[in-house]
Amino acid sequence: MQLIRRFQYVKLIAADFGAALLAWVCFFLVRKYLLDELTGYQFTESALLGLAGSAVFIAVFWIVLYSLVGEYRDIYRKSRLAEIIRLAQVSGLGAVFIFFTLLLDDQGVVNYRAYYKTFTAYYLLHFFITAVLRTWAVGSVQRQVRRGRISFPTLLIGSNSLALNTMRDLARTSRNLGMRLVGFTPVGDTIDPELAAELPVQGSYERLPALVQALNIEEIVIAIEPSEHRLIQNILALLEGTPARVSVLPDLYQMLLGSVKVNHLFGTPLIEIKQDLLPVWQAVLKRIIDVVGSALFLLLASWVYAFTAVMVKLSSPGPVFYRQERIGKNGQPFNIIKFRSMFLDAEKMGPALSSDHDPRITKWGRFMRKVRLDELPQFWNVLKGEMSIVGPRPERQFFIDQIMLIAPHYRHLHRVRPGLTSLGQVKYGYAETVAQMVERLKFDILYIENMSLGMDFRVLLYTLKIIIQGRGK
Repeated sequence: MQLIRRFQYVKLIAADFGAALLAWVCFFLVRKYLLDELTGYQFTESALLGLAGSAVFIAVFWIVLYSLVGEYRDIYRKSRLAEIIRLAQVSGLGAVFIFFTLLLDDQGVVNYRAYYKTFTAYYLLHFFITAVLRTWAVGSVQRQVRRGRISFPTLLIGSNSLALNTMRDLARTSRNLGMRLVGFTPVGDTIDPELAAELPVQGSYERLPALVQALNIEEIVIAIEPSEHRLIQNILALLEGTPARVSVLPDLYQMLLGSVKVNHLFGTPLIEIKQDLLPVWQAVLKRIIDVVGSALFLLLASWVYAFTAVMVKLSSPGPVFYRQERIGKNGQPFNIIKFRSMFLDAEKMGPALSSDHDPRITKWGRFMRKVRLDELPQFWNVLKGEMSIVGPRPERQFFIDQIMLIAPHYRHLHRVRPGLTSLGQVKYGYAETVAQMVERLKFDILYIENMSLGMDFRVLLYTLKIIIQGRGK
């Protein structure tokens, strides 16, 4: 089945590549006609080679653009109508880029009306040719799903009548989605006998991570009463980091709030837990900004690093830098780097959070914390890919274990790279107790659910304001 799936991706990309090639060749001829250059034009070998080379270059550009805007994500659940609408938008974006980079200085164009004609001709050619081939490719993928050649092992979480009704509803309506129910995990002490007769019990929901791996689960549907928020929260915490798509059965209140999105008109209404936090192009650009920004800062602020290092050395005996293990993306540990702001052996009695009047902090260290100088070495962590400039602050495993007892959804923060600064820090500040860390958590969850480059920019502005006002600690 994996081979069939890979072939569908290849087919879709090949359709887009071929459409871009054909559209550019057609545009070449149409452009010659619009500019009265077609009569007497000789298709020499060098001209044909040039046309072929430019067509391949343009086709590669379109494939990269489609990849960046997420056209090749989740190709098995595409709607042909939605694809046509989205294609019209993306085609406009790509055509504008090509126009300003390749066609604006066209020597054959003598007036602006000719520019409008050539741009419109290319846009329409590319859009219509791609629409035809894309519709064919998407339709072909959908047929594979409907016929069961491509399916997704699905686990149902729940064991009462609601789970039974959901199972029957999915069996009736999920043909286009490719869901293949392989069993259910009971929640609570009672199991509906009809549900047990139709689906095998796969084990307790507390073993969900192991079940997902053992059964190769790709889809999970949580069908328990929406009022049981705490239980749903615990289940989502258990599923954090698993590759499976997770959906929750909504209640009427959530429908009225507009939380429920139906991707297929006759499908079961579900709240799908968002997996892709950022569009591909924003994720790529965010990493580029991290790398370029960190490299430039390390270079341009080298005198600040040198001055701070000298002051740390003069403030108290001990090393200039302080390394401490923190937990990063996907729960992976890494060593965060800071300028040392405390006296040597400040934690010889065990891990402890700092406070406003912490005697362990040196005088220079207190100043560094107010203006965030102690954080500057972490740009090296950003450059290495362990951190981002903006993201939830990383914590030590010692404190994470305590937070998880109160707020198991803390694991949600490990979906992204931790950051030098965060919404939690600028809106709440440093936490002096585990309870305060839990209180700050809501701001970091809010950041993750609303991640964007615009949000990062606003967090950076807030951080700059705090640095200027010296409100750090």
